[in-house]
Amino acid sequence: MSGHSKWHNIQQAKGKADAARGKIFTKIGREIAVAVKAGGADPNSNAALRAVIDKAKANNMPKDNITRSIQKASGELGNINYESIVYEGYGTNGVAIIVEALTDNKNRTGGEVRHIFDRSGGSLGTTGCVSYMFETCGVIEVEKKAGMDDDEMMMTALDAGADDFDVVDGYYEITTSVDKFVTVRDALTSAGIDYASAELDRIPQNTVRLEAEDRDKLLKMLDAFDDNDDVQNVYHNAEYDEE
Repeated sequence: MSGHSKWHNIQQAKGKADAARGKIFTKIGREIAVAVKAGGADPNSNAALRAVIDKAKANNMPKDNITRSIQKASGELGNINYESIVYEGYGTNGVAIIVEALTDNKNRTGGEVRHIFDRSGGSLGTTGCVSYMFETCGVIEVEKKAGMDDDEMMMTALDAGADDFDVVDGYYEITTSVDKFVTVRDALTSAGIDYASAELDRIPQNTVRLEAEDRDKLLKMLDAFDDNDDVQNVYHNAEYDEE
């Protein structure tokens, strides 16, 4: 959802229309449900739930929506189970695509994902056909505000165990290993640093360069995935010039 990684296309809620925000809230609500099912409804003892709640707040999700999502997941307001599914395939010019979904109906979601691939000139592949091209890392993004010192922020992140640090479009982008992700995230919080997003991300190990026409085809595909309520995240290895 929230996030600025160029490989990760799910849109931010900030500045979007109400309908777009509603879709973001739906996706976050499903993440809350999965986190509660896995670790309980108390964010103080459930780090995964705490992280999703932080994401919800960063996307301006109302407190009442967050509370209702937790209550639904804990059985207080009904009981819906979501299953995590990962689809892999190809877009225009052989671009590698990974689609992460949470669904209560695998047949529906699978059919819709296949349809998006097909109508966009791509193809749904088999499990493992492109995932080997990506490395899973923790990516923490902090908005760069007045008075923040780049070197101090970098040292705080690296001392906590981060692997890399960069400044991208007005945000500090901190990259960690999967094992160090929670440690670095919590160290930033302890230092009084608020993060805009903190998620495990899939970073491509090689890229496919697209020109304008193929870029536009890919972006239409990504938009179609983004519009699907079951789709949580989409990753790709395309590189292109912005419009």
